Amino acid sequence: QVQLVESGGGLVQPGGSLRLSCAASGSAFSITAMGWYRQAPGKQRDLVATITSGGSTNYADSVKGRFTISRDNAKNTVYLQMNALKPEDTAVYYCRVVLVVIGGYWGQGTQVTVSS
Repeated sequence: QVQLVESGGGLVQPGGSLRLSCAASGSAFSITAMGWYRQAPGKQRDLVATITSGGSTNYADSVKGRFTISRDNAKNTVYLQMNALKPEDTAVYYCRVVLVVIGGYWGQGTQVTVSS
């Protein structure tokens, strides 16, 4: 059973920073892509950033230059460093991992609130 454990969310003032982590466990299959998505109240879940097993990254235009996605393959962990946070970044952030053969899994979500 694949398990994803997210951490690092919280309340931060505009302009502040947070670092999200998502650790995957419970499967012998290799992880290919890893990513972060977010969902604000009343809105659909949108892509924030993804990273392949080779390290290629992709970002939503709204976070380019402010957020950085990275991964530690030895720890099966993906990170999202969020800087210069804005109130519109407020959402529940979900990690997603895609494993060879068995497909994609979602984390439980972690709340990020940007407010003064």
